[in-house]
Amino acid sequence: MKKHYLYVLLCLFATLQLSAQSSLSKKKRQPSAYNKQNKENDQFLQKQFWLGLKAGTNLSSVTIENRYAIFSPIDGFETPKKYDRYKGLGTQIALELSFSFKGFSISFQPTYQHALFSYSKEYFWGGTEEGALSLEMTYDHKHKVDHLLFPLLVKYEVAGNKLRPYLQAGFYQGLRVSANKDITIRGVDHASGGDNEFEKESIAIDATNLFAKNHWGLIGGAGVYYNQGNVRLNLDIQYRHGMSSIISNKNRYENDMLVGAGEVMDDLSLQSVSVSLGCLFPMRFLGTGFKSSDRKK
Repeated sequence: MKKHYLYVLLCLFATLQLSAQSSLSKKKRQPSAYNKQNKENDQFLQKQFWLGLKAGTNLSSVTIENRYAIFSPIDGFETPKKYDRYKGLGTQIALELSFSFKGFSISFQPTYQHALFSYSKEYFWGGTEEGALSLEMTYDHKHKVDHLLFPLLVKYEVAGNKLRPYLQAGFYQGLRVSANKDITIRGVDHASGGDNEFEKESIAIDATNLFAKNHWGLIGGAGVYYNQGNVRLNLDIQYRHGMSSIISNKNRYENDMLVGAGEVMDDLSLQSVSVSLGCLFPMRFLGTGFKSSDRKK
């Protein structure tokens, strides 16, 4: 009888042992699957390629590196060119390709930029001290310049979950596409028996060859991402500071119409402030199963 009891106890012990091993095996598999999912989510959040578009507006200004002139009026004087600062509203559109890793990003952003800048120049001819026999003339020059820009930027995302502000810095190479120059002549004639104001029709000139084929500059700026599921909406602000002249030294005197009128371009570097709105899409783990930007770290 004791042998039967011993046999039953051994069977129960063996059954409990097998059951415990089976349960332990299941518990080991569950954390493994959980860790795998966490690992994928972390990879999505911390290591990701992004592709998107952005577009916006810009304001431009120029810095004079060297001044040039052809002649000075006889029995009169001319004032230096007066440049407008950040007056004409331009546009830009960009394709953005970024790789982000633990809050840092390397971003390549080919951009088509349409920039505007202008200046004016005044001339005065006087016949008497009172100016009764005098002529005042002002030449307004407006420029529209299109460039292909190839910026390379490094971004640092400061903090946040839904809203993620960032700082950025880098440099760019610019290639000239086209340029146009509009000249408007206006003035006051005091020599014809009164103060007669006049304005002539604008003269449009293809100024592409007056601009350098390429130039380069530095970029600084900031922005913010708004994360919505797998998509990033983007507000981006950049300041581009040209480090080389956008004017062609070789072709400075090539336009006969301008040279005949006594006009020649100064050496200018271009600065611009741009504001853009964009949308970025992830290139890795793109699927409905990932809500990376909504998950808190």
